[in-house]
Amino acid sequence: MAKVLMITGDFVEDYENMVPFQALMAMGHHVDAICPEKQAGDTIVTSIHDFEGQQTYTEKRGHNFSLNATFSQINVLDYGALYLPGGRAPEYLRLNSKVIEMIQHFVNTDKPIASICHGPQLLTAAGVLEGKKVSAYPACRPEIEMAGAHYIELPMDAAITHGKLVTAPAWPAHPAMLKQFVALL
Repeated sequence: MAKVLMITGDFVEDYENMVPFQALMAMGHHVDAICPEKQAGDTIVTSIHDFEGQQTYTEKRGHNFSLNATFSQINVLDYGALYLPGGRAPEYLRLNSKVIEMIQHFVNTDKPIASICHGPQLLTAAGVLEGKKVSAYPACRPEIEMAGAHYIELPMDAAITHGKLVTAPAWPAHPAMLKQFVALL
């Protein structure tokens, strides 16, 4: 079974954080959830994004999620895969140079990565998407294309794999994304 690193943070999308974390563990994989400047046992606040008929998603306060590993103590060499959830957390996580270095390690060592919704913002900031086929929440399309990737428009419940990278537009794609990600593990 794989050891998966999940980089997350405050106002991550609740489902995109909780469901893959729990599902991967239920399948027997080990998942460590970390956030910069936080330790195991600290919590992050999640947000719930829903599609309720407006031009974009709505946002509500979600759950508190307990981290189970300490960011400053992580050695990326110990992990076989990376998961990057979406929501608003990627907006600020991509400003952390250590987060960017971690992501680049997984790409440079050809380890599986899954990312959903706004999670690919972290991949664009890491400069690792050139030439890749990538899906994400539609509002991320401009920066994905500016990063040299091919944005793939998918139904909200679909995912795409390009090499060792699995991406999807939003939480309705969990079954497709997890199936493809687990096949790479």
